[in-house]
Amino acid sequence: MISSRERVNLALNHREPDRVPLDIGGSAVTGIQVSTVYMLRQALELDRPGTPVKVIEPYQMLGEIKPDLVEALGVDVLGLGSRRTFFGFSNEGWKPWKLFDGTPVLVPEGFNTDPEPNGDILMYPEGDKSAPPSGRMPKGGWYFDAIVRQEPIDEEQLNVEDNLEEFGPISDEELEYFQREAERLYTGTDKAILANFGGTSFGDMALVPALAIKHPRGIRDIEEWYVSTVTRRDYVREIFERQCEIGLANLERIYKAVGEQVTAMFVTGTDFGAQMATFISPEAYRDLFKPFHEAVNDWVHKHTNWKTLIHSCGSVRALMDDFIEAGFDILNPVQCSAAHMDPAELKSAFGEQIVFWGGGVDTQRTLPFGTPDEVRAEVRERIRIFGKGGGFVFGAIHNIQARVPLENLTAMLETVRDCGVYPL
Repeated sequence: MISSRERVNLALNHREPDRVPLDIGGSAVTGIQVSTVYMLRQALELDRPGTPVKVIEPYQMLGEIKPDLVEALGVDVLGLGSRRTFFGFSNEGWKPWKLFDGTPVLVPEGFNTDPEPNGDILMYPEGDKSAPPSGRMPKGGWYFDAIVRQEPIDEEQLNVEDNLEEFGPISDEELEYFQREAERLYTGTDKAILANFGGTSFGDMALVPALAIKHPRGIRDIEEWYVSTVTRRDYVREIFERQCEIGLANLERIYKAVGEQVTAMFVTGTDFGAQMATFISPEAYRDLFKPFHEAVNDWVHKHTNWKTLIHSCGSVRALMDDFIEAGFDILNPVQCSAAHMDPAELKSAFGEQIVFWGGGVDTQRTLPFGTPDEVRAEVRERIRIFGKGGGFVFGAIHNIQARVPLENLTAMLETVRDCGVYPL
């Protein structure tokens, strides 16, 4: 039997391995909400009742996929990312907490929350309650929403550096962490490593509000940012130019630290697609975003053997040629429920040029609301279409959310195991 790392590498090189590789938990967009992780661990009898699960990404409240669960599910990919969360505190100093439904979890010590009179929960940048809150979990909710903290904009005083506060030279401490973790994952497991080093996601809406910054400056309102890509395009382009310089300099140092232990790099999580069409025209993408994607991908492909991944939700069929020309090797999450994202057409048109990482089951409708038989049928069909000839890593379409029926999750996992064996 080949190793997980070999299995993923074969798929990424458009060859058929022994079975379709599986990613659950390898990134912040291929994980599982913590209450569902708890439910799954209980069902598999990996824990005693009441044993808490760590929240490793508090913005989306993603649960830790521990090594015993990795092995139980047959996962082939492990993630390598920063210790710092979206809110700026580190994943350390664990303490007990409970979700609204009573699920017991462990959260980092910087996870300092306050309830509002209406029951909403507020989160603070770097866990500092003296700063204005940057996140809100609505009462009864399952994850945090960003709180926009936009200062009044003075056109005469706009400074590119204000929108670069979160981007800077990588610290020696962070570099040493990446080095240790890459070596631990590479030598201690046989899994492929999907790395997210940060700093190369231009205009990512998860980053624009700057949840980790206590008093963000510049353009931090999501709507204002989208408007600015048209009305202040030169300003945005200057931000991207400087961010790209910083990001490439950091990548040079990171590569010296981690070498070829990394299988693939998460380059960008900027969403370019909505449910029915793209957020941005192909012409605007080519003018504002594509040059910087090309710069990052060119550097990676020139200096490393890593593959590069673009995460973009929604209907991105109109941008596929540009993504490929920009040098991306992998597309995630492959939102087949969006307009113009038919799996068979995507595979036929682009299957030899780009790897589909995701697309395995619809997390908007089928997985949470379908029957187990409907889940099985969809998973089986996606494996048949995307898996042919390699070039496919199975994953759900974005994170698996809370309250997914256990029987549906089980149906997905069993079908991947039973139907993902080559020849398909």
